[in-house]
Amino acid sequence: MTDLTTLLEVGGPVAALGGGAAYARAKHPGVYWSTVGLPISTARLLSSYSSVMEACGLTVAPSRLRMLAVKATNRREVRPVPPRRGIIRPTSTGLRLRLRLAPGQEPADVAASAERLRHAWGVHAVYVSTVKPGVVELRLVGFDVLRRVRMPRKVDAGFLQVPVALREDAMPLVRDYRAVPHQLTLGATLSGKSMYLRHLIAGLAPQPVALVGIDCKRGVELAPFASRLSALATDPEQAAELLPVLVKEMEDRYDLIKDRQGIAPDTPDEEITSDIWGLPEHERPVPVVLFVDEVAELFLVATRKDEERRDEMVTQLIRLAQLGRAAGIYLEVCGQRFGAELGKGATMLRAQLTGRVCHRVNDEASAKMALGDIAPEAVSAACAIAPERPGLAVAGDTSGGWSRIRTPYLSLSNAAETCRESAHLVPDLPALKLFRPDVAARPVEGPALIGEPRPATG
Repeated sequence: MTDLTTLLEVGGPVAALGGGAAYARAKHPGVYWSTVGLPISTARLLSSYSSVMEACGLTVAPSRLRMLAVKATNRREVRPVPPRRGIIRPTSTGLRLRLRLAPGQEPADVAASAERLRHAWGVHAVYVSTVKPGVVELRLVGFDVLRRVRMPRKVDAGFLQVPVALREDAMPLVRDYRAVPHQLTLGATLSGKSMYLRHLIAGLAPQPVALVGIDCKRGVELAPFASRLSALATDPEQAAELLPVLVKEMEDRYDLIKDRQGIAPDTPDEEITSDIWGLPEHERPVPVVLFVDEVAELFLVATRKDEERRDEMVTQLIRLAQLGRAAGIYLEVCGQRFGAELGKGATMLRAQLTGRVCHRVNDEASAKMALGDIAPEAVSAACAIAPERPGLAVAGDTSGGWSRIRTPYLSLSNAAETCRESAHLVPDLPALKLFRPDVAARPVEGPALIGEPRPATG
């Protein structure tokens, strides 16, 4: 009886702690990491740092001075020298530490050993980034942050910047229109593309920008945000009338830049290297962000008349993509399918879209069209996205870098409410008044929205 009592007294709490840890690891990985994973991984790193670096081939032979000093003091064996380790900084999702590389080493050597370091220190992933010449930062992620997306509480985002998703290295993905003016976003039905677009609009709504929408699904995607839109076209016919107005607005802004800087009036637009940000604030036109949803609808034709209209619209979109940045006009082109078979101008338009975000797509050709020309290895990552993870995507740009991201859940009602609260910020653009939607549609959430993806809950 005494043995049974002792077993219950000792084994009961141990079993409770073990069960609680297992539950936290499955349901609340952030809590598990902060209480259990962080201390264990830190202890592993501190105790095995030198041996792990040596096993990964990241050590170098000691200098002659070091060898003489060691032999003169204790006569022990002189071991290879690992990179000098900085202070370990714990975070809510992992660990961060900096390494000062030894002479002859390069960041690629550390990046090549990232998978080995992950297994040695018992973390979910290890990412390597260059801080400055000779110094790299290791970002250790303790758990899969894309399973349950939780955006950081504080994100440095300024004007024309929107924190829209979380990257796999636990860093926020900030959509910066000044750095990446135009972007192509692809995704099949229920892939999370609409959620991504929803975040962009809700993030831009409180900022002093003009939002213009072309939604060829009769406005079902963008109509709930009509109170904040300066213009909205809901079919190709209306888009064919709106795009020339935007091109004329762009040309007027180029004329404004010419007049301000004393450039000759007959100077071609393509030769102007300045932009609206060089103008005084009181003369600077308001930036315009154009959202094009279901861009394939603008390419589809049924008659010869439709073909002429299509060619005009595509030409105007290409002009906006080529020249719009300097005039403060930015494009966000979205669609389920994008390929050369859409018709003349599709490939040329894609070449002007610097940013690329590819959600789950129905065919490999779309993934190649989005990412193949900037990061071929990212195509296979985009094709491997499972339908059970809506909001998961691969984001890249023409610099060649890419990363897996996932958009947190944002309800349609909350996004629409943000737009209604910011309706007073709609700028006065006389050219777009004819296209301003009259009444903002109030979205209805509930059983009517069947199968709406909720990326935050996995």
